[in-house]
Amino acid sequence: MYVGIDVGTSMVKAAAFDSTGRELAVESRPVGLALHGGFVEQDMEEVYGAVIAVLEEVTARVPEPVELAGLTGQGDGVWLVDAHGRPVRAAASWMDGRAHELVDRWLADGTFETVFRRTGSAMFPGCPGPLLAWLESHEPKALDAAAAALYCKDMVFHRLTGAGPATDVSDASMPFLDPRTRSYDNRVVELLGLTHRRGLLAPVSDPVATAPTLGEGLPPGTRLANGPYDLPACALGAGVTSPGDGLLIVGTCLAGLVATTDLDLTGEPAGLYISTDRPGHWLRAMPAMVGTAALDWVLSTTGVRHEEVDGLLAETPPGAHGVRVLPYFAPSGERAPFVEPRLRAELTGVSLESTRADLVRATCEGIGYAARHCLEAAGLTGTLAVCGGGTRSPAWMRLLADVLGRPLRVVEGEVGARGAVLAAAERYGEALDAGAWTRPTAVVEPDAARAAYYARGYEEHLTRLSEARGRARA
Repeated sequence: MYVGIDVGTSMVKAAAFDSTGRELAVESRPVGLALHGGFVEQDMEEVYGAVIAVLEEVTARVPEPVELAGLTGQGDGVWLVDAHGRPVRAAASWMDGRAHELVDRWLADGTFETVFRRTGSAMFPGCPGPLLAWLESHEPKALDAAAAALYCKDMVFHRLTGAGPATDVSDASMPFLDPRTRSYDNRVVELLGLTHRRGLLAPVSDPVATAPTLGEGLPPGTRLANGPYDLPACALGAGVTSPGDGLLIVGTCLAGLVATTDLDLTGEPAGLYISTDRPGHWLRAMPAMVGTAALDWVLSTTGVRHEEVDGLLAETPPGAHGVRVLPYFAPSGERAPFVEPRLRAELTGVSLESTRADLVRATCEGIGYAARHCLEAAGLTGTLAVCGGGTRSPAWMRLLADVLGRPLRVVEGEVGARGAVLAAAERYGEALDAGAWTRPTAVVEPDAARAAYYARGYEEHLTRLSEARGRARA
C-alpha cells in the first residue's frame, strides 16, 4: 500500500491507498490552536504525536507492506527547532497576526512590493518573513536557540527520518525563494532585516528530499518523500497540472490555484507563485485567510449543526433576502487576492425578520464571491476542480457552481494525501496512473439563471469590498 500524510492546521490525517488510487483507510486526529491577542500558535509535540498516532492506526487497519509514503502539510508559519528537531518554542501558525504592523510598514515604505517583484510572493502577517522579523525584535533568544526555522511538514520529516533540516521549493516560495533560480534571494533576506539569521533558513531540496524512516509511526526503512506542502499537493491530487486549469480548495483556508508557465511579476502584488517539481511550471495561488472557518463561526454562533446546512440553503432564495456577508473573519485580515491586514468581516442587511437560513446562505454566497475573486485574479481559463471539506455539502457545491458560473469537477477524499503519494512516487520512480488517482467523483453544472443572478451579485460584492477596504485603512 501507499501512505499519504497530511499535517493540517486543525486535523492531522494519514490515508492508505492501493496501487490504483483507491482509498483503503483514513485515520485522523484533531490538533489544537491557541489563539490569544492576535497570536495563533501550535504545540509541535502535539502535532508530531498526532502524526505518529494516525500512522500507527492506519497501518494497523491495513496490515500490508508500505511501498512508500508521501508527506504534506500546512504551509507558512514558523516552526523553530533545535539541532535535534525538537521545538524551541510553540510554532507560530500561518493564521498568526502578530506581525501585522510590520506588514503595514512594509506596505507603506515599498518593501512589500519590492519583495513581490523579486519573488512573486505577497507577504502577509503569518508568513515566515514577517514572523521571523517580529521574533528578532521581540524574542531574539528563541532565534538564538534555534538551529532551523522550518515549515510544518519539514519538522515532521526531520523527526521521522533523522535527516538534516530541509524544505522544498513549494514551501520556500513564501517569501524568500527566487522562482526563476529556485534558490533563496539573499537581497530579500536583507530587506527584511534578517541577514544575520540567514542560517536558520533550511536548505532547499530540489527535487524534494527523500529518506528512510527511523521506525516511529511507519516501519523502519519506509521510503518517505518530503513535500510539496498542502496547496500544491492538492493540485497534484486533483490532477491540476495543465496551464490554465484551476483548483478551488474549500477548507479552513479558501484557496484558488491555477497552473501556469507564465511568470508575471508586474501585476498587483497579491498571492504567490508556488514553484513546483517541474522547473518552468508554477501554480498562481490566491490563498485567502478564511474558508470553511467563516461558515463554522456562523454555525456555532447561531447554534446550527453542520448536517443542517443543506436544508437551510434550500429554505431561502439566492440573495438571502438581502443579507450580505463579507467573509473576512481572520484576525490577521486578508492576504489574497489582495493584502489588507486590518480588514474584518461585515454582515449587512440583517433585521429581526432575518433567519438562520438567511445568515447561512449569505455566508456561503460571500465565500463563493471571495473564491471567484481569487480564481479570476489567478488567471483561470480552463477546467476547475474543487476539493476540501466543503465538498461534503451537495447544496453548497451547487451554490458554488452557480456563483462561479462554471462546472465543478468535485474531487473527494484525501486529495492532499493523494498528491503527496503521487509526488513521492515520481521521486522514487514508481509508475502510478495519475489519471486514475485523480478522477473526479462528480461534475456539478451551474444553473444558467442563477449564474446570471450571481454575476450581478459578484459586481456588488466587489463594490462593498472596495468600500470595506477603505474603512480598514482609515
